[in-house]
Amino acid sequence: MRLGIIDTHCDALLKLWDDPNRDFVASEEIDANVNRLIAGDVRVQVFAIFVEPYVKQDQKFQVVLEQIDLFYKRVLNSSSAFRHIRKWSDLKDLKENEIGAVLSLEGVDAIGDDLSKLSILYQLGVISVGLTWNQANLAADGVGEPRGAGLTLLGKDLVRMNNQNQVLTDVSHLSINGFWDVIELAEFPIASHSNARRLCEHPRNLYDDQIQALVEKKGYIGLVFCPTFVTSNEGLSTIQDVLNHLDYMCSLGAEQYIGFGSDFDGITEKVVGLNDSGEYQNLVNELLKHYSASQVQRFLSLNFQQLIQRLT
Repeated sequence: MRLGIIDTHCDALLKLWDDPNRDFVASEEIDANVNRLIAGDVRVQVFAIFVEPYVKQDQKFQVVLEQIDLFYKRVLNSSSAFRHIRKWSDLKDLKENEIGAVLSLEGVDAIGDDLSKLSILYQLGVISVGLTWNQANLAADGVGEPRGAGLTLLGKDLVRMNNQNQVLTDVSHLSINGFWDVIELAEFPIASHSNARRLCEHPRNLYDDQIQALVEKKGYIGLVFCPTFVTSNEGLSTIQDVLNHLDYMCSLGAEQYIGFGSDFDGITEKVVGLNDSGEYQNLVNELLKHYSASQVQRFLSLNFQQLIQRLT
């Protein structure tokens, strides 16, 4: 059954930046390579730009530009199947045999306090922005910052800029206070790769009231396949463990606001049966055992498209 999948987070650009000689078409080291995206029937893949914390501040923006250059040269040029989604309205024109490729920014450390750099990234095609990774920066605190503060004045201005430019604001790595600041300000909030904290006590996961707040804002939650975010139990994580998060979020009213953000290429441990993008059909098969075809279609793509219709 061909349904087409929208995946709201992968880190393939980081792997290409770490080793530019890797073959994006078929490298075994890249979970979301061309062949695997096609095999898994991924219709839209969001490629995160992520700068490692060890990179010095005065070099961070250069690294962002290098990863964008890799996106243009190594991803978009790797296959005629790819179409660059420069603005969300481009999704409406995506052809049946095309894969939409989207740029997102995971943490705004690289722009410092210079919002003109964010404008440059918009122009280069970044249409989803997360304010932090796990640490703090000039915009907000991440989940790993003990202080746990919310958005700074700069961070609030940044969210307003996202709103004005029809850019998604991603809360997946934000502190709890930062999350609530975004919910108050953002017109288009998403959690690109997060699970339910009730089922797995990890700081990257969402509490019930956070899930419900995203539902009330008509936002979006992409379930992540990182085992430590899936289950607290020792042993292997399974697709059923992922579906437990789906079931739970549906019980909180999120059935029309939930999908998948794999975090492929950003994770080393894997859920059994979900080792890379090429194995997405294993997830689809399990979904179809528990949900109707129309519900499965919503989880795989329509819920995200519903969000995009709001901003276009």
